[in-house]
Amino acid sequence: MCFPSLLTDSACKNQPLDLVFIIDSSRSVRPEEFEKVKVFLSKMIDTLDVGERTTRVAVMNYASTVKVEFPLRTYFDKASMKEAISHIQPLSAGTMTGLAIQTAMDEVFTEEMGTRPASFNIPKVVIVVTDGRPQDQVQDVAASARAAGIEIYAVGVDRADMQSLRVMASEPLDEHVFYVETYGVIEKLTSKFRETFCAANTCALGTHDCEQVCVSNGGSYLCDCFEGYTLNPDKRTCSVVDVCAPGKHECDQICVSNNGSYVCECYEGYTLNPDKKTCSAMDLCASGRHDCAQVCRRTDGSYSCDCFEGFTLNPDKKTCSAADMCAPGRHDCEQVCVRDDLFYTCDCYQGYTLNPDKKTCSRIDVCAPGTHDCEQVCVSNEGSYTCDCYEGFTLNPDEKTCSRASTSSLVTTEEACKCEAIAALQDSVTSRLQALSTKHILFLMCSALHWYFGGSCFDTSCGGTRFSTESIFLVILLTSGSEILHVANTVTFSYFLFKSRYR
Repeated sequence: MCFPSLLTDSACKNQPLDLVFIIDSSRSVRPEEFEKVKVFLSKMIDTLDVGERTTRVAVMNYASTVKVEFPLRTYFDKASMKEAISHIQPLSAGTMTGLAIQTAMDEVFTEEMGTRPASFNIPKVVIVVTDGRPQDQVQDVAASARAAGIEIYAVGVDRADMQSLRVMASEPLDEHVFYVETYGVIEKLTSKFRETFCAANTCALGTHDCEQVCVSNGGSYLCDCFEGYTLNPDKRTCSVVDVCAPGKHECDQICVSNNGSYVCECYEGYTLNPDKKTCSAMDLCASGRHDCAQVCRRTDGSYSCDCFEGFTLNPDKKTCSAADMCAPGRHDCEQVCVRDDLFYTCDCYQGYTLNPDKKTCSRIDVCAPGTHDCEQVCVSNEGSYTCDCYEGFTLNPDEKTCSRASTSSLVTTEEACKCEAIAALQDSVTSRLQALSTKHILFLMCSALHWYFGGSCFDTSCGGTRFSTESIFLVILLTSGSEILHVANTVTFSYFLFKSRYR
């Protein structure tokens, strides 16, 4: 309902509309009646707040055909609209109401023809004025129009079919269906529509206290805020929305507020994915992304440097130096570590050999067959060896081979003389022994042995047999010089003599 001051000839500040009048000019409408319809249209325009940014008006004329007299984009002042209305002529044939509504949807309620975009939330309104029954299927077309967001008011005059009016109008029907007996009183409907369209619009009048946006709500209003702001508890003022508050954004890692909106970013070491919300770990070890001299290792959004085997990381944690692989504690060689470029091998001291594990050592048996070059005897000597020879052989100057020793080198001159004397004596003894009986020989051997092994030199008896001084002297001669050798020779000689005589 308008304020009393607005119920005058001046227009009220109604809510902006995209308003289309569809008027019936069929043969049943007499010329003078059609003129009264044009007066009704002019008076309706006078009650509206017409303008490019307020209410836009279009007029359509129909009978069996449809004519758009002027679309929403043509006039934005009342004088021009009323002048155009005054020149409208009736079509005088048929009543194709459904066709007229369809034409309004297809040709008038388009942005090209002046309808404002849906994002503006400007109501789309149709007022149909007819005095007859539609000659086409209006029900389905009207339903499509309402489904498209078009609000339909149906005005019936005189012979109009009320059922058809109710079929095409929007709900609630008692607010969208009007009827007058004649065109002579159609002007009375002006006040009805004024009350409908010109409810006190506090937002339009500027008498509200909203800080940013005023939204008309019937005869009242509500406050709202621009995008990026939120309405405060006082329902009037607005505050910038913390779009990066928990739960208000879709950023995977970092939310950055940006003029009432936000953008997503990522932590160091991560990169923003094409969805502009989630993040993926950056390959910081990719070529050109790190400053490691040899090896780069990724570590949870960062990286660390390492070195190839045989190198060690310098204090700058980036560059590498060759490691002394043979330094104490760096190798597992038992005896000798030998550096080999970046690696090492194990070796052993002289006299030792490397075991199959390539680390430990065992002493070499230098005198094992095949390991030395001694001809006869190998003598081990602290990991090395010397050569020697069997008895009767002497080592040659090459210290390896042996030669049989000569007699002259083994027997001295003195010993040679003794040997000759003994040989002559043995010949003499032999001839004398041959003259003795077997019994004498046996007792002689007995006496010789008895004397040699501790008997008295003057005990000349052996088993009760006594020998002559000559026999004792022979034994004494036999035991002079090299006693053992001489006695052995004498006994052996006597034994063989006995054997040869009594075999």
